[in-house]
Amino acid sequence: MVRFLADASLRHAIVTGCVRREPAIDFLSAHAAKLQGVGDGEVLDIAAVQGRILVSQDFRTMPKHFAEVLSAGRSSPGVFLVKQRTPLAVIIDELVLVWTASTPEDWTNQIVEIPLR
Repeated sequence: MVRFLADASLRHAIVTGCVRREPAIDFLSAHAAKLQGVGDGEVLDIAAVQGRILVSQDFRTMPKHFAEVLSAGRSSPGVFLVKQRTPLAVIIDELVLVWTASTPEDWTNQIVEIPLR
């Protein structure tokens, strides 16, 4: 089952909207995971240890840190980068679709933009 971790840059409304739409979804908020002030590399490590796809709106630094993880020979459950201007309903629909229609292995070592292209 796909599991998500929100980083501190992600709007909390995305997490709560996904959970409202699909109460069984496993989407850990940045607040619950105590990620405020934690660096990108460590957040990626936490996601990997917990087997969670990281969901972020940090297009500026997250791709660089993700590339560093892979170039170091480590693995990642994946990263979804959410575009700031995407309507909330679209983001929620796509994340719930990923949760219902895919497996964690489909996203391993992938960095993907939401909305999906």
